Amino acid sequence: MWSWWLWFKQIIDDIDFTRFKKNPKWVIGYSDITILHAQLNNKLKIASLHSPMAGAFNDGGADSEYVLSLKKILAGKRATYSCNAHELNRPGIAEGELTGGNLSLVAHLTGSVSDSNTKGKILFLEDIGEYIYNVDRMMLQLKRSGKLDKLAGLIIGGFTDMKDTTIPFGQEVYPLILDKVKEYNYPVCFDFPVSHSERNYALKSGVKHLLRVSKKAVQLKEV
Repeated sequence: MWSWWLWFKQIIDDIDFTRFKKNPKWVIGYSDITILHAQLNNKLKIASLHSPMAGAFNDGGADSEYVLSLKKILAGKRATYSCNAHELNRPGIAEGELTGGNLSLVAHLTGSVSDSNTKGKILFLEDIGEYIYNVDRMMLQLKRSGKLDKLAGLIIGGFTDMKDTTIPFGQEVYPLILDKVKEYNYPVCFDFPVSHSERNYALKSGVKHLLRVSKKAVQLKEV
């Protein structure tokens, strides 16, 4: 099946951003648009919004806290989010630029001109419809390429509609990810509201944030 990210991948190096750089606007969206966020944040050093899109406004969604988070940012307000702690969270405090998006895209961009230098940054990841074994493979790719070892912090969002093989992989997604970063000391939080579901806060990718992770709560605040 054709995917939009394949289209973005084929045209990204042919897009002329000259006029955009002179008068940048917010690029808004998530999932396949991760490649545009990466190009803007990592190559052009321009912030963008990983956030709900137009479809989130349907069926009363315009009044949800997640759509309102986008409206607040567009109105010039700084983002501050809090959510409940997850049992696998690793406590700590981190400050750094937000980077990331859809895990599949982040992994596929490794080694490209849009790739991110994650040193000292807060990486956020989410995905949908992937096989558990493939999440394991992509996390290993990030680890072996050095993307996980010098982070300031790690935010794991929703991994929705996950699939397993006939012979089960033997591990759920969140414990799998925690296992990949067990030797590092930075804070890690799970089930943060950034995802393909309606739980999807607007995040300023390419902007510095403060992340506080405890056993009771998680706070992400723009600084």
